[in-house]
Amino acid sequence: MKLTAKLKNMKFFRCDLHNHTVLSPCGDLEMSPVNIVKRAREQKIDILGITDHNTTLHASLVKQLGAREGIMVMMGAEVTSREEVHCLCFFEEIVTLECFQSFLEEHLPNILNDVNRFGYQVVVDEKENIVCEVEYLLISALNVGIEELEQKVHELGGLFIPAHIDRKYNGLISQLGFVPPDLKVDALELSRFISKEEFLRENGYLKNYTIIQSSDAHYIDNMGQAITQMYMESASFQEVRKALKGEDGRCVV
Repeated sequence: MKLTAKLKNMKFFRCDLHNHTVLSPCGDLEMSPVNIVKRAREQKIDILGITDHNTTLHASLVKQLGAREGIMVMMGAEVTSREEVHCLCFFEEIVTLECFQSFLEEHLPNILNDVNRFGYQVVVDEKENIVCEVEYLLISALNVGIEELEQKVHELGGLFIPAHIDRKYNGLISQLGFVPPDLKVDALELSRFISKEEFLRENGYLKNYTIIQSSDAHYIDNMGQAITQMYMESASFQEVRKALKGEDGRCVV
């Protein structure tokens, strides 16, 4: 009876878990934290993922701004493994997010960014004032393999989701040829350019995995172009975890 009562309280949440801010060198200058939250509200996004390349430095600010607008923010990064595989990594608490940031800084090559070639990498405040500029190139690959990366994320209690696995570059399948069955993923992400049905026709061995779809927004207009609906009791990190696992009636649609 208690479970039935809880199920009655559940509803659908619109989630877009892959968005870049101006901190990513490929992120448009309009992708400031305040603009991102404003756009998420316009797109009726309930749960927003912040996933700059190999850095988490904007995630906590977006989380604060999102909370004011009733938007739950998943704090994380899009990390590039040694194999050039892009992976979404999310954390619930600031303390674990900071631990992961230290891990990223320790393992990212110290290559100076070429602004003219790659773009600016700036941290801004909620008034869009530049706080600092990251000098080392954020789109390099870490010197750790995907298995070690996955283990670190889960060691810190995070969620690990290989990104845009349908793409012909920087996806798990394009780089390794397949999804390793012993890799402990919490879900697999598709880009906005393919349907789940189309993808599974070519990759039927992945039909039992939880699959999400995100916008991978680098520009304001991209946000919300791909949405994953999650059926849950509330917008929280632990509810998202349950939905990805299909636990207690929670699920990904």
